[in-house]
Amino acid sequence: MSALLLALAAGAVIGVALGALGGGGSVLTVPALIYLLGFTPVAATTASLVIVAVTSATALSAHARDGHVRWRTGLLFAAAGTGPAMLGGALAGRLPEAALTAAFAVVAALAAIRMLRSRPASDTALPVRPGRAAAVGAGLGAVTGVLGVGGGFLAVPALVGALGLRMRAAVGTSLLVITLNSLAALALRAGTVDGLDWTVIGPFAGAAVLGAWDGKRLAAKLSGPALQRIFALALLVVAVAMLTDAAV
Repeated sequence: MSALLLALAAGAVIGVALGALGGGGSVLTVPALIYLLGFTPVAATTASLVIVAVTSATALSAHARDGHVRWRTGLLFAAAGTGPAMLGGALAGRLPEAALTAAFAVVAALAAIRMLRSRPASDTALPVRPGRAAAVGAGLGAVTGVLGVGGGFLAVPALVGALGLRMRAAVGTSLLVITLNSLAALALRAGTVDGLDWTVIGPFAGAAVLGAWDGKRLAAKLSGPALQRIFALALLVVAVAMLTDAAV
């Protein structure tokens, strides 16, 4: 299969994941770029930030129209993570590629296990303490910068488990966090953008944007607990695959 067709297929799948689950885009984008399209881990993490920033911003607009974005919580969460995300982005270029891949897989696995073990989010929105939101957001920002991920695969569990948001609100709010964190991390990688293969990234991002609209429609047909389980299982599968590859 040609690189163009692979990019279109992978982009569509990742767009659906972002639109439906509010995360998972980066955790799927990075391995797709590495294993399907031949990017190095460093180039893949930079390209992933570009693709996910564009796609998550598109999905965010759809969720916002339905009232599923907690703007105050999301902005505080993202603002607290901006500084750590930029520092993490600077650190990423100094880490071995194997270490980046292994760290990515471990963090994804831990997030998946936490979601599978936790109770599904209730339908009752709980008040969010600003200090707690800022602390969780700062930690997420650091991971975003180092691993080149938008943070949704960690933001959703954090917004549900640590901050008490309903699953649908967590999905919409995470897209705001993903967009802002991706742009912050990308700012320190601007010098590496020119070396990327835009003939692959462009179609990949375009297919992801279209897929995000389909994902939003799919999410409307699923319950919050079902979304939570699907999200966690998808993360676990990707984490196991990447850990296996890193160990070889």
